[in-house]
Amino acid sequence: MRNLSLFIAMSLDGYIAKPNDDLSFLKIVEKEGENYGYADFTAGIDTIIIGRKTYDYVVREISSSHYDNGQRDVYVITRTARPKEGRTTFYTGDITELVNRLKSMEGKNIYCDGGAEIINELLKHDLIDEFIISVIPVLLGSGTKLFKDGRPEHALECITAKTFETGLIQLQYKRKR
Repeated sequence: MRNLSLFIAMSLDGYIAKPNDDLSFLKIVEKEGENYGYADFTAGIDTIIIGRKTYDYVVREISSSHYDNGQRDVYVITRTARPKEGRTTFYTGDITELVNRLKSMEGKNIYCDGGAEIINELLKHDLIDEFIISVIPVLLGSGTKLFKDGRPEHALECITAKTFETGLIQLQYKRKR
């Protein structure tokens, strides 16, 4: 069975975006030649699940090839149907059915890149196996929280904690079952 991993960044006070879905705070830890393990991580995945708002932001700021590089399947979770683009599917169905189907298929691991609604729905159904969370050294005070109240409790096992020159700390946890 394939694992579903969350690889995401948040502020020290737990926000993944400032108000109005602003991700500009991520730029404070940008450093030439440093990708914080992202390249190694993505080498082990062949499927991405992402919320539509996060997808639109990344496409606007970077490009659609950041996700759809022709090597992996991308599922953009959305309420509005759109035609498939390359290997990118705009998925309007039940996310738990999608993830359970993907986990049962052959292949590499599955990567969830947010957003918060998607993450919390996956947590509600105990579908996330690994958490890689990069903590950005900033207190935002408001915005979109990574973890919402009202979800079930999940016991985790710390695998690694790495510090970087930029002040970023990266935490890796696996779900205890």
